Amino acid sequence: HELEMAARDLPLTPSVIFRAVGAVHRRIKGSYAVVCLIAGQGLLAFRDPYGIRPLCLGESDLPDGKEIMVASESVALEGTGHRFVRDVAPGEAVFIDLEGRVHAQPCAANPRLNPCAFEFVYLARPDSVIDGISVYQARLNMGETLAQRLISTMPPSEIDVVIPIPESSRPSAMQLAQKIGKPYREGFVKNRYVGRTFIMPGQGMRKKSVRQKLNAMAAEFAGRNVLLVDDSIVRGTTSKEIVQMAREAGARKVYMASAAPPVRFPNVYGIDMPTKDELIAHNRSIDEIRDYIGADALIYQDLAAMRRAVGALNPRLAGFEASCFDGDYVTGDVSVADFAALAAQRSLQLEVEDDSRGRLALQSATEA
Repeated sequence: HELEMAARDLPLTPSVIFRAVGAVHRRIKGSYAVVCLIAGQGLLAFRDPYGIRPLCLGESDLPDGKEIMVASESVALEGTGHRFVRDVAPGEAVFIDLEGRVHAQPCAANPRLNPCAFEFVYLARPDSVIDGISVYQARLNMGETLAQRLISTMPPSEIDVVIPIPESSRPSAMQLAQKIGKPYREGFVKNRYVGRTFIMPGQGMRKKSVRQKLNAMAAEFAGRNVLLVDDSIVRGTTSKEIVQMAREAGARKVYMASAAPPVRFPNVYGIDMPTKDELIAHNRSIDEIRDYIGADALIYQDLAAMRRAVGALNPRLAGFEASCFDGDYVTGDVSVADFAALAAQRSLQLEVEDDSRGRLALQSATEA
């Protein structure tokens, strides 16, 4: 719509396109990283003024020029033979015309870099570099600060072995184990054909998927006090099931550590955690959460320590979008009414999904 408004029968030049992107920034609040083709013109990419979601630019050499690629993570560039050039800046637009020329321009007023902290905790691949920060190094640093938190909470001598919950927690678990001087072991084998459980609809499906996704190796658990390290604890369903699996595998005691702080607030910037009632840490104490998941001890990352550990890797950052941890929504336009609307929408969505599953089950039974 803004392209149409900006052009007004004029040629669709880069300046006209950038003017349209600027109008989009003024109309829309939130997180977005957009890549689109404009028919007969070229490729357009732009990022929200806070840089919440990642977006980067790469290139490769061709006999008659260069090939340009835009992706959310740098590993996508490397996997296709492109070189990482740079991140798209917050509020910036990049347009590649049909001749392969790259045009770039800031299109938002007062942009600032506040990448999503959950990208470094869980979402991004460890071999990505986002906004100048190695995701792998960020997770190592989180393991370091988590170890310090653990040492101040309980004696490391009570732990026999450190076991990560695959995949995202491995770097943090390795660093923690080294810091406290305990062996690191792979106690769970992951079935790679089951998707990420925390974004699956419905608690029943998530619980069932945990058992399908992970298998505990009894030799690493039997008779030991094990410290399980996860990247985060969102709804608690996965953690509860994993603690039970560790006990069934013969663990004497099961401790749980989260490389991320407690997830206490809904996320409205593109991650599926929209209602407070679904978050295990909302309005619960650490002891209440520990009791729910069935662990003998529960240690969470300290939020301030996590900010320092990851933020130190790029001093240019204005900060992080960490609203799911601290309730501070960087766009400044999120209200109680928005949460009520999201909760109502979520409830309706779950009702529709339950009804659809019921109809499918009834249809299958009838056909059988």
